[in-house]
Amino acid sequence: MIVDYLIDLIPFAADWPGLVFVSVVVLCAVPVFMFIAVYALVAIYGELKVSSFMQDKVGPMGQGVGLHAGKWGLLQPIADALKLILKEDIIPTTADRKLFILAPFIVFIGAFISMAALPFSQTIIVADMNIGMFYILAVSSLGVLGIILAGWSSNNKWSLYGAMRSAAQIISYEIPAGLSIIGVIMLTGTLSMQGIIEHQTGFVWGILPNWIIFQNPFTFLSFFIFFISGVAECNRTPFDIPEAESELVAGAFTEYSGMRYAFFFLSEYANMFVVAGVAVAGFLGGWQSPIPGLMDSPGWGLFWFMSKSLFLIFLMIWFRWTWPRLRVDQLMSVCWKGFIPIAFVNIFGIGLWKLIIG
Repeated sequence: MIVDYLIDLIPFAADWPGLVFVSVVVLCAVPVFMFIAVYALVAIYGELKVSSFMQDKVGPMGQGVGLHAGKWGLLQPIADALKLILKEDIIPTTADRKLFILAPFIVFIGAFISMAALPFSQTIIVADMNIGMFYILAVSSLGVLGIILAGWSSNNKWSLYGAMRSAAQIISYEIPAGLSIIGVIMLTGTLSMQGIIEHQTGFVWGILPNWIIFQNPFTFLSFFIFFISGVAECNRTPFDIPEAESELVAGAFTEYSGMRYAFFFLSEYANMFVVAGVAVAGFLGGWQSPIPGLMDSPGWGLFWFMSKSLFLIFLMIWFRWTWPRLRVDQLMSVCWKGFIPIAFVNIFGIGLWKLIIG
């Protein structure tokens, strides 16, 4: 754990434990924030290019050097970020100023502190807590509060409608996502993220990875329920009802501009990585290699964790440019009449499988 390692390096840690702990946490927060910022730029560029390819276009070509016609548009996400940072920050005169300013930071904090428990490799993890999975599920829910505050404080009916839809959607889909994770905890017997990954060590018949998704049919189904519920919690298409442009302008974010608007986008991409990271750690072996013999160092562990996570993020981008948006009633029906009953059946099936087969 990085926090424990840094504390051990400080000679006066025993005399000033509180001050040292706060200093180390702040020190760990800076690289995490930088990772989120760089990853978001890469993900935005990837989404621009993937969506353009699916629509038979070339995508951004205006910024940055490259080989194709002299440009690849590599600096387009940076140009977009600078544009948002430099734009005028407008606060409506009828808005609740304090809550309006606070809302985007609450949304971002939920995604930001979730990163602390994600195990990027055998050794790269900010805090290896024995309740890591519970911690991530708990703190990631903070984003709902920020979205509700954003909609209510804007004093705009479209913002309020979008915030209400978003709260209903996120809270609803947290239930099947949490129920799917219960099956993982039943099999591994731990809430520790590293413990869950270590449970998936090895191969079946020397070929098939011992990942939880492959351990029985119920966990295979649980993975898809968790992942699709995670897409819904990120407000990504086809579950982007709270930001339905044709109905609600920009939903809870209608009145936002400049840097605060950028924080909402940054939070969305950070949440995508958290959902992908939890799915990888819980079902796809985390930093475990799918190829026998390629798991000798933390460097390989980081490579496999990032590869799996980025593949799931690619799937989220693929979904966005493939499927149409669901109606509100369809959105809730999928959750309450489909995913939740199936998730309960999965829990019963996993318990029965473990009891009979082991």
